[in-house]
Amino acid sequence: MLWKHKALQKYMEDLNKEYQTLDQCLQHISVNQGDQRSLNQRHAELAPFAAIYQEIQKAEQAIEELESMCKSLNKHDEKQLQELALEERQTIAQKINMFYSELIQNLAPKEKYDENDVILEVTSGRTTGGDICQQFTREIFDMYQNYSHYKHWKFELLNYTPADYGGLHHAAARISGDNVYKHLKYEGGIHRVQRIPEVGLSSRMQRIHTGTMSVIVLPQPDEVDVKVDPKDLRIDKFRAKGAGGQHVNTTDSAVRLVHVPTGLVVECQQERSQIKNKEIALRVLRARLYQQIIEKDKCQQQSARKLQVGTRAQSERIRTYNFTQDRVTDHRIAYEVRDIKKFLCGEKNLDQLVQRLLQSANEEAIIEVLDKNLKSTKC
Repeated sequence: MLWKHKALQKYMEDLNKEYQTLDQCLQHISVNQGDQRSLNQRHAELAPFAAIYQEIQKAEQAIEELESMCKSLNKHDEKQLQELALEERQTIAQKINMFYSELIQNLAPKEKYDENDVILEVTSGRTTGGDICQQFTREIFDMYQNYSHYKHWKFELLNYTPADYGGLHHAAARISGDNVYKHLKYEGGIHRVQRIPEVGLSSRMQRIHTGTMSVIVLPQPDEVDVKVDPKDLRIDKFRAKGAGGQHVNTTDSAVRLVHVPTGLVVECQQERSQIKNKEIALRVLRARLYQQIIEKDKCQQQSARKLQVGTRAQSERIRTYNFTQDRVTDHRIAYEVRDIKKFLCGEKNLDQLVQRLLQSANEEAIIEVLDKNLKSTKC
């Protein structure tokens, strides 16, 4: 547990001392108005940390007293007393874990993009087996749609290119709501599947196939964040295609945008209207340009320590779905969960993994803060 990390305990002890000093200062020492404002601001910043730290200290003291009492009990003492003490200890331990989680959330540096809506894109990979990638891509896209409903977010379909046997080549959706990017930012990457195909040409072989699909999570910018000069765009128009490559429209309603300065290409054929498809493609293009700005910003700020979660490229394999063993494994935090079908429902099981990823990322970020604090005190 990170709370047992000596550097964190020292850091919290120092913050608590600073808070107590400020508290005394504001009550008993008269200062000018400018200093008063800055002291009040710092006092307010430290208040939640000090409160949590003091609660943890009280809880740990209570556990020590209970353990001391249990040691003093002899064999003739009632077992009921020991059972009560054990129950009380478990209750206090749960409180400490709750305080610890709250402390981690407060200490972890906040990302300025966490509250943004996102554009989520899924793309089928390739496999020698044939079509399991397309099937898997559809299942993952459905999982995120269900997760959006579970979190009470709005899920707006932007693009959907179906494949044979009910599979999916590529799809994009805008997801909006509370802290969407915060929860989905670690879902970007390569998702791998291992299974015996149930449909399609591959199902005839009756052996385990391995395939992949990619997820890209792009924080959605405001209009003012990213401006696209029309002069930088090349616009191609073509007929929309469905599964198997057949044309589904008799007019050139599909749109392909090429951003000449960066070489980014975005296609959209979701709507029958060319104008609507162009609007959607522009929205996705802005999100991709915004992602480039964010990545550049992260590279400039990133220190020698790479966070275990969060600084990895979205081209890395992050998770394996092994259907034959009925197991999902997240490789970044060595997290395993059974019952793939339940996980793919995109509800509680997925949310638990998302929360573990957030906690792991927060802990890594706090360790980095502690390292910086330790270096600054040595200087």
